[in-house]
Amino acid sequence: MSTVARAVPGEREREAVLAGRIASPWPTALAVLAADALALSLAGASAVRLWALMNPAVAVDPYLRLWPVIVAFLAAYAMLGLYPGVGIGPVEELRRLSAGTSIVYLVGSASIVLIRETGFSRGVLLGGWALSLTLVPLFRAALRYRFAARGWWGVPVLVLGAGEAGRAVVSRLKMQPGVGLKPAAFLDDDTDKEAEYDGVPVAGPLALASDLGRRLHIRYALVAMPSLKRDELLEVLERNGAAFSHLIVLPDLFGMASLWVSARDLGGVLGLEVRQNLLSPMNRALKRALDLLLAGAAAALALPFIAAAVIWIKRASPGSAFFVQERGGEAGRAIRVNKLRTMYPQADGLLSQHLEQDPDARRQWERCCKLKNDPRLLPGIGGLLRRSSFDELPQLWNVIKGEMSLVGPRPFPAYHLDRFTPEFQALRARVLPGLTGLWQVSARSDGDLTVQEALDTYYIRNWSLWLDLYILARTVRAVLFRQGAY
Repeated sequence: MSTVARAVPGEREREAVLAGRIASPWPTALAVLAADALALSLAGASAVRLWALMNPAVAVDPYLRLWPVIVAFLAAYAMLGLYPGVGIGPVEELRRLSAGTSIVYLVGSASIVLIRETGFSRGVLLGGWALSLTLVPLFRAALRYRFAARGWWGVPVLVLGAGEAGRAVVSRLKMQPGVGLKPAAFLDDDTDKEAEYDGVPVAGPLALASDLGRRLHIRYALVAMPSLKRDELLEVLERNGAAFSHLIVLPDLFGMASLWVSARDLGGVLGLEVRQNLLSPMNRALKRALDLLLAGAAAALALPFIAAAVIWIKRASPGSAFFVQERGGEAGRAIRVNKLRTMYPQADGLLSQHLEQDPDARRQWERCCKLKNDPRLLPGIGGLLRRSSFDELPQLWNVIKGEMSLVGPRPFPAYHLDRFTPEFQALRARVLPGLTGLWQVSARSDGDLTVQEALDTYYIRNWSLWLDLYILARTVRAVLFRQGAY
């Protein structure tokens, strides 16, 4: 953080102009729109070609006339607020994309039936719908991964308040450029605040907000002053409401659910409804149905890999190829978790000896309950299974039995659970443990106990079927690229 003397507002305004012009909504919107159009075209063409391979009677020409329908998809996405699509989390974006894609396909299919158009195959329509649901989010994710850190990506945002809350939100936005909100400047009435934080200048007092927003064409403002009294907050909102089309208030509600919170008008009184999705019997039934469907298919595909791993493990080390350990399950019940064995049978003794001899390893173990250079691992197969996470494949049986879910906080042994607070242990016990989870796809082995607790808490309090689908998609990427695994 810079601690240079605070400059006069004129100089800081010039810095804010430079920062504010870096990001513009138009390049981002056009890039995302082009990615959507390309993904939809590829999905449609692939559906026709694949179905034609299975049914040679399918003609390609009728589908070529449907290219203008892509405009309907783009219009639907635009109406759902997906251009430029900044400030929307990946889970909410997935929900909106799925809704828009499904509505256009449904309307299009109904139109074909009503006008009795011939030459179109239901297989092509279903295949195109499924591929569009997959490819459009993937293309957006790839685009964001490639360009989100660039200066032109996203939209500029003014942060009203340079205190602890304002600095915290700027740090988060800097660490997650994919959100698309690029901090242009702070505004704060406290003249004792530092001249800048994390490269973002303090441009002057709050009174400059409306004028600065208009001149720089900034349409987003974050009100990050949770300590303001009610009357003071209302004054800030009234003063700046006409200048910013998006005025976001950050309340002092740290730790509360942030997904699926909706505003309610209670006779002129603002209320925030926090839906406890995991308490709904229907949602739990949907989650269980998804577990059975996907775990059953995955188990069938995994059997050859498990068989090959069993043979390799047997050749590397005598004893059972499987490792069974009791871990904490839902409602505090102990469950027997199955894994492919990646360690020597005398693993506990090897660990104790290693930790006694290596203080750095002991500190790493105490922080993460994992070791990067683990002496217990079997040569070859042990590291391979760990890095790929294929040692967890036998837990698909735990999922099918209903002891685990595909997505949830990982089941930990007692020595790991005891490191957490009683409150967090009680929160974890409210849900089924998972084969994968938000921690695995976000930090994996790189995350310490604090990170594990924060991410698992977020998942439990914000659960939805969309969040599960997002985590499953991220799991594939994390496994393929071996992110943070050891």
